[in-house]
Amino acid sequence: MMQLPDLQQKQILFIDSRAHEGVTGIRFENDNLVFEKDGKVVNRASCHRVLAVFILGDLTLTTALIRKGAECGVIFFFMNNNFKVYGAVGAYSDGNFLLRSQQYKVSEEVNLKIAKHLIKNKISNQARLLQKRGNNDGETENVLKQIDKAENDAELRGIEGNYASKFFKEYFAETNWVRREPRTKGDIQNLLLDIGYTTLFNFIDALLRLYGFDVYKGVYHKLFFARKSLVTDIQEPFRCIVDKALLKAYNLKQVNKKDFYVKDGAYVLPWQHSQKYYRLFSEAIMERKEEIYLFIQAFYRHMMHQENELQYFDITKKYKK
Repeated sequence: MMQLPDLQQKQILFIDSRAHEGVTGIRFENDNLVFEKDGKVVNRASCHRVLAVFILGDLTLTTALIRKGAECGVIFFFMNNNFKVYGAVGAYSDGNFLLRSQQYKVSEEVNLKIAKHLIKNKISNQARLLQKRGNNDGETENVLKQIDKAENDAELRGIEGNYASKFFKEYFAETNWVRREPRTKGDIQNLLLDIGYTTLFNFIDALLRLYGFDVYKGVYHKLFFARKSLVTDIQEPFRCIVDKALLKAYNLKQVNKKDFYVKDGAYVLPWQHSQKYYRLFSEAIMERKEEIYLFIQAFYRHMMHQENELQYFDITKKYKK
């Protein structure tokens, strides 16, 4: 199983085959992933340094590449134009039946305890981002106490939702924020948040697969057909990475309204402009990859032996090697 020193040397590759100068095929050659366009090599990367390859659009992969990727621990994710993963192949521990058995043995009481930990971590990070902006009303401590007293998931969702509404309104106030509307793409901010959260979701999904988790069995987001509830659970404390990256992009004037257009009341980001924003979020996530890995490692150990403590992510502190 991959350890932290391995992850520190790993990278995630995003390939958009739709681009005019995009890749049309990938193959394996001399321990390298070789990227081709029209039969000519345009780039290459050592397979030993790649954690996952995310592919948008259609291109050709060789069976030798998939086999070598499995040996090196590389997962290939295939995404549609909306960055939704519709398939994956590669090396992940799907045979870890002991872990999956433990996931289904955990009591609802323990699940609620873990859910509270995740949401307290999420809200604490949202509060830290607000404090960086000069917003410090002392409300957070009371909210965290409310979470401790919550008796079920429904109460927890209510507390989380109320604080999220406050957070988005205050944190993105200078971007003419209206409200958070996932997947509706009613404005540029919501569209970009969806892209950022999807990028984060895919990275966490890749790490959970490497351990062999059943990503459909969550502790907070419950079982629902075709929903990767556990990925959504683990994503919660790290959403602040995307939030911070988006506000930074606005402050640096990196968000250009001309990159978008409106169709049927929804904002659309054409593929020729998508890579800029996709790179923006992926770089922010990769800067915190060690923290995300350590969090998931601790979660794995907690699921296997509940006496092990869960990890805590602090958006204001960076991992020191």
